[in-house]
Amino acid sequence: MKFNATARSVQGSSASRRLRRAGRVPAIVYGGTAAPLNIELDHNEIYHALRKEEFHASILQMALEGAAKEEQVLLRSVQWHAYKPQVLHVDFQRVDANQALRTKVPFHFVNAEISPAVKLGGAIISHVLTELEVTCLPAALPQFIEVDLKDLLPGASVHLADIKLPKGVTYVPHGGDDNPLVASAVVKGGAAAAEEGEAEAPAA
Repeated sequence: MKFNATARSVQGSSASRRLRRAGRVPAIVYGGTAAPLNIELDHNEIYHALRKEEFHASILQMALEGAAKEEQVLLRSVQWHAYKPQVLHVDFQRVDANQALRTKVPFHFVNAEISPAVKLGGAIISHVLTELEVTCLPAALPQFIEVDLKDLLPGASVHLADIKLPKGVTYVPHGGDDNPLVASAVVKGGAAAAEEGEAEAPAA
């Protein structure tokens, strides 16, 4: 995706407030060998871009006013107003084609409605994880990771090991868990499926 930016020379909280009153958003681009670059964005353009999933999980093309060529960046953080639909500040990171990056990629769950868990067991699919932190080269970054649930049985679960990650993409473990639970088929009126290998409690 592409977005437009203008270099910003004036900094500080007062300057940022003036920008926002004028329908602009202060932002910064950092990383790489170049110095951090303060920029400003059109609020309406960036607001609508941020509502698209791909803007959060794709290499973006930043068209900087007056620059000879577009620059590749990755969205890193967004600051929103506490109660208004207003973007207050945005952080971007420069992307080096030869350097691995670390970011989060959303899961797309498909075929739940045709799975035995739902069709035969009347189960409810619980999405335990909705995104995954990964590391990869920019060219290998996927917009999403598909999780096919067509074979999911009632009471069963899907772990990361059950999902084929795109080529060149590696999961970044958290808390030592290299095979986290991604989704489970919760049978109505019952509890979620027990983790694999967990023994049933003996009858009283």
